[in-house]
Amino acid sequence: MKSVQVIPIEGLPEIQAGDDLAGLVSERSDLKDGDILVVAQKVISKSEGRFRDLKTVEPSAHARELARGMESDPRLVQVVLDESIRVVRSDRVLIVETRHGFVCANAGVDHSNVPGDDNVTLLPVDPDASATALRERIRELAHADVGVVIADTFGRAWRVGIENVALGIAGLPAFVDYRGQPDDWGKELRATVVAVADELAAAAELVMGKTARVPAAVVRGYHPEAPSGRGRDLIRPPEFDLFR
Repeated sequence: MKSVQVIPIEGLPEIQAGDDLAGLVSERSDLKDGDILVVAQKVISKSEGRFRDLKTVEPSAHARELARGMESDPRLVQVVLDESIRVVRSDRVLIVETRHGFVCANAGVDHSNVPGDDNVTLLPVDPDASATALRERIRELAHADVGVVIADTFGRAWRVGIENVALGIAGLPAFVDYRGQPDDWGKELRATVVAVADELAAAAELVMGKTARVPAAVVRGYHPEAPSGRGRDLIRPPEFDLFR
């Protein structure tokens, strides 16, 4: 197997609503065909204007009740409820199912790395569409055919700590399915489906960090042999989800 590089894209400015993110990335990187661009969800949301000002939020009675139990800001709780279709659990933090189908903390609503005490960012409306648009714009500007992963940090039901996962993807597979293939001893693999888009997101986070102001990275040298997919492909169907 060939080696894989993970290259940070440094020098990006603070992203504002309406910014040409593809142009900013292209100017600061040497993208090549086959590269995989991993971009933090936060800068996608900022460029798409996905903000809420808590000063404009009037919390419902339900939001106030939940906030009291978690010692949280009822306005923030209301924004989380607005971005959700179901509350899975409310214990220290709200675990919800978002409109996209993600089961995560606070519906991805986030205070961090956002100017102002009352501003929060929301997840993109359609992360797969955002990834596709970014990929097409980069092809136009950089003349490079790249894959795109929009990454965010999620908690994990079975493990301590958070890690990057793929919310939206374009131009690469969501997973590689080894079921039906023989292992090293000739036994048939029955359950091995590797979430390569999540692995790429996690690898990129090693050079992006949380406080280094590096919201994008390039993974070079990895070429998964599987059909292109979507971030939605990584959402476990409810009938197979033991935690819903």
